[in-house]
Amino acid sequence: MNSLEQDEGTELTDGEYVVSSRNGCPEHFRLLVQRYQRPLFAYLSSRLGNHLEAEEAAQESFVRAFLSLRKLRKPESFYAWLLGIAARVLKEQFRAVQRRQKDSAVAETLLAEDPGSPPEYPLEEAIAVLPESYRQVILMRYYEGLSCQDVATRLGMPLGTVTKTLSRAYALLRQELQARESAETSVNETKAI
Repeated sequence: MNSLEQDEGTELTDGEYVVSSRNGCPEHFRLLVQRYQRPLFAYLSSRLGNHLEAEEAAQESFVRAFLSLRKLRKPESFYAWLLGIAARVLKEQFRAVQRRQKDSAVAETLLAEDPGSPPEYPLEEAIAVLPESYRQVILMRYYEGLSCQDVATRLGMPLGTVTKTLSRAYALLRQELQARESAETSVNETKAI
């Protein structure tokens, strides 16, 4: 008889499930997920107002909880700890939405075009001339909407390296866009003469 079969008749406490999961029985964590998936989903859904986003946030919260289970000091406080993780996930999602809205507004401003001129894409062209490492981080961060932590994980880089690379990429983009703007201004002044 395995430990799950033993537990079917008697339900363990959160603390017992946490300790058992830490000691090599991940099935007990699955039982914690089953116990708290509905309340966690309800909590996230009420804050996000979107079932798909709430489901995604709940999954992210459980994954983070599982990966950080050894850090839980009071195993009997699992649910409160899980809600704290979920609150951080919510904050990250809200920030990501705000960043996308801000980036979208900036992109619209940068890509505003004269009605009579052919469409130009100075930002995309400037990104295209960046060195590969910078271009890769910019594309993941703003076109895929990944957080810096997610970019670091995907690229297998430390978070600090990603943020430095992003900062340097911004500086190069600014230089490139300013150089293009100066060149365009010179051409327009020449045409006016």
